[in-house]
Formats: sequence, structure tokens, C-alpha cells
Amino acid sequence: MDQGLAIDIVDVRDEVLVVNELLRLDDRDILELGCGRAEKTRAIAGAGTGRRVVALEVDETQHALNLHAPPLQGVRFELGGAEAIPAPDGSFDAVLMFKSLHHVPVEQMDAALQEIARVLRPGGLAYLSEPIFRDEFNGILRLFHDESHVRAEAFGAVCRSVESGALELVSQTFFRSPISFSGFDDFEQRVVGATHTEFERYPEVRDEVRAAFARFEGAGGAQFEQPIRVDLLRRPAPGGAGRRFGSAVPKPPAS
Repeated sequence: MDQGLAIDIVDVRDEVLVVNELLRLDDRDILELGCGRAEKTRAIAGAGTGRRVVALEVDETQHALNLHAPPLQGVRFELGGAEAIPAPDGSFDAVLMFKSLHHVPVEQMDAALQEIARVLRPGGLAYLSEPIFRDEFNGILRLFHDESHVRAEAFGAVCRSVESGALELVSQTFFRSPISFSGFDDFEQRVVGATHTEFERYPEVRDEVRAAFARFEGAGGAQFEQPIRVDLLRRPAPGGAGRRFGSAVPKPPAS
């Protein structure tokens, strides 16, 4: 299993297309953990038929905004975190986490993976995407919010969930996800203004962040390509052997 730090990733993809290629979601019960502003929730729900989505968000402010947004057919918003999913065992065919596992408190990441295994039906799939911390966009983020440690911890938790047999590895996919901002104000609203994290250092380094961002601005705004790793995991069916990692499991690097 590879964290992807040494891989040359050139494939630029829309993540919703990646999801729909890896998973059959039509007429399925789907759980999205850490749905945020529900942008991908809308895209996933509308990309097929009969998709029943429960979108979970732990941040109360964002959850309230989701509840007051125009309703989405087939989507139900609920308040809760990955470490304590408010659903019975075997409730879902698929669980989706888009760049959100590293936001789970480190001491609760293992519990989150166990919870994902619990709520999946036997043979159900978990799609976990995480950014790889080595590109221009993350270089800007790192000026005020260094996530290298928590992203490595998230990777370690995924490895442990497979080693324990709770989940099994189906595949890993690497691609570059395009990110566009109309300008610096848009960046501040969507990234710095996210209610799930407080960026205490941001005011003191704002000028440095703005200067770094400006190097990527053009007439159409600022364009980035963020490297992404997708771990596709499966809850083993009863009696299944499972695919586990042995002694070759890489230790998550510090950055």
C-alpha cells in the first residue's frame, strides 16, 4: 500500500467521475462522512438513479446551513462524526469520505475505520480519498495550516484497519484533482472561512499567503491541481480471506 509521495501523478480527473467509475451507486444506500458544503453530495446524488444518500457532517454550523439549503432528492442530512456513526450495523452499501479522514481527531481515527466497517454491509465498499501533501496548493495551505502530520496519521489508520481484517484493500487510485478560485477573496471564503477548522495563525501570515496565491493568478482566476490518493476498501464477506498488508506496510512519512 502506497501513500503516493514517490509516485509521478499526471492523470487529471474530476473526482465525481472517479467515484462513478470505481463504485456502482445506483439503487444503493450511500453514506457520506464529512459532507461539508455538500457540493459532492449534490453531484453524486444527481449522477445516477435510485441513489439514497445520508450525508453526515460533524460541524454544527455547516450542518445547519445544509438543512436550510434547497432540498436534494434522495439526500438526508444528519449531524454526526465518523468516529460514532448514528446508524445500525450493516446499513450501507457504500461509504464515501472526500478528503475528510484527516479531519477526524487522531486518537479517534481507528474508531472511525471500525465504524465504517460496522455500518457497511458485507461486501460493501468504502471510498476514502486523501490529499498528498506535495503540490503548489498545499504549499500555500502549509503557510498557515500544516496538515502533514494528520494526513500521515490517517494513512496509518487505513493501514491498521486492513491489517486487523476489519476491511480489505480493493485498489488504490492516484490522480490530480483540479481546483479553481475566481480570486483571493474566493480562496479566503471557501478555504479560510471553512467552519470546521480554526486557523489561528492566518491573520499573522495573511500577506504571505496572498503573495503566494498571487503567483498562480491569471485572467481567469487561480488554477491548481491537487494530487489525491484513493483507498478503496471493502468489508469482507463472511468467510472471506481478505487482502491484508504484512510486514511491508510503509510507515507514514512525516511530510
